[in-house]
Amino acid sequence: MDTDDELRLDAPHRELLDQILDKWSLSVLNELCERPCRFNELRRSIPRVTQKSLTATLRRLERNGVVEREVVSTRPVAVRYRITPLGKTLRHPVDVLLAWASQNMPAIERAREDFDAREQEEVDL
Repeated sequence: MDTDDELRLDAPHRELLDQILDKWSLSVLNELCERPCRFNELRRSIPRVTQKSLTATLRRLERNGVVEREVVSTRPVAVRYRITPLGKTLRHPVDVLLAWASQNMPAIERAREDFDAREQEEVDL
């Protein structure tokens, strides 16, 4: 691989990946890939998310251009969120990561159990 083509994980890349792959973003993106949603619809579909966390997640995703916010002129005024064309391009790489995790979860669980057992042996000594 040429050094010009080499993938690097610089600070901006780390920041973006942290924001897109964080605790709530994947759930929000999964919902918005299916259909545009209003804020309360998202809250109901992701029951453990707090209002504060959902607001912060949506703002980060909007700032990164993967979600757009649309004010709907109804009474009362409503806000609907939808995934952008850029956001839709995340579907494939996320599906690849999820497939990798599913395929390798048994090996990962064994590694965790082995690690925890070694750690416990050291504590017991």
